[in-house]
Amino acid sequence: DRSVTAKCLFLCQILKFDSALPLVINTWNFENAANAAWSALQKGGSVLDAVERGCSQCELEQCDGSVGFGGSPDERGETTLDAMIMNGDTMEVGAVADLRRVKNAVGVARAVMEHTEHTFIVGESATIFAENMGFMSEDLSTNKSIAIFSQWLQQNCQPNYRKNVFPDPSKSCGPYKPKAKLWKPKNPNGNFDPSSHDTIGMIAIGKNGQVAAATSTNGATHKIPGRVGDSPVAGAGAYADSTAGGAAATGDGDIMMRFLPSFLAVDFMRNGAQPTVACKTAISRIKKYYPNFFGAIICANTTGGYGAACNKRPGFSQFPFMVVNPQTNQSQLQKVDCF
Repeated sequence: DRSVTAKCLFLCQILKFDSALPLVINTWNFENAANAAWSALQKGGSVLDAVERGCSQCELEQCDGSVGFGGSPDERGETTLDAMIMNGDTMEVGAVADLRRVKNAVGVARAVMEHTEHTFIVGESATIFAENMGFMSEDLSTNKSIAIFSQWLQQNCQPNYRKNVFPDPSKSCGPYKPKAKLWKPKNPNGNFDPSSHDTIGMIAIGKNGQVAAATSTNGATHKIPGRVGDSPVAGAGAYADSTAGGAAATGDGDIMMRFLPSFLAVDFMRNGAQPTVACKTAISRIKKYYPNFFGAIICANTTGGYGAACNKRPGFSQFPFMVVNPQTNQSQLQKVDCF
């Protein structure tokens, strides 16, 4: 009977739709972060709870040394943190950057969103705000970060992010002064070592399509003090809109933030692009100007579809990311080939 067959197909489509949500997806192979976020959802938490919990897990575990305390010392040897969280229902954002002496950066970002009319607080003032909100102040340095900094000094501060200065930054430490004559950058595609920086970016989509996104990082190793990358910037590090989906980026934030790839990807999905296509298109926009940049992005839409894309370069041909939904019911490592 054709009518019975049609009804069965319709029911199958409904079941397939339902089984794709809720969804948690995050950058890199940070399995425990994905599990923590999924657990928060399973216990009745909101999508904001999920992304905060997932990123906090990485901050505790110091994922790859690139998230949380004790990693990526700057030119002064200090570890500072950047984070953001975004509510795709209300379009509220909370963010902190150059946060010092407070470990739970994404928690502070959420406090900015929920306890102020502001979006972004930075530097020592962010630390004071965090302390006033009840967050503990403690040293973010570890024996490992101190050793990384000491070795860097012994290597004449190599590598670093200076250009058009003297003394020659490729041979000497500072203090630096600007050169009278500007020279063409030695590496127009970015002087970035993939091993020096990752970020956790996470998207959670609830069973009714609510979207939230969050990021957390300790930035680029040996960065100039005060440097802020893409991670805490809405539309760059991550973006969430419950009418379209969410996206989160990772890689060379100094280049990627110029293109707002997470916003772009969500906007492409809003206009009908599938998540993988949206991710690829956002990466292609950057690739046009910086063919060898290091970067990747994850995307998810409000029906539970997801995808990822990355820019192929020496030493980086595949990008791993974690996914959890009712079909997997546990964190699953997936990989995408870069292009």
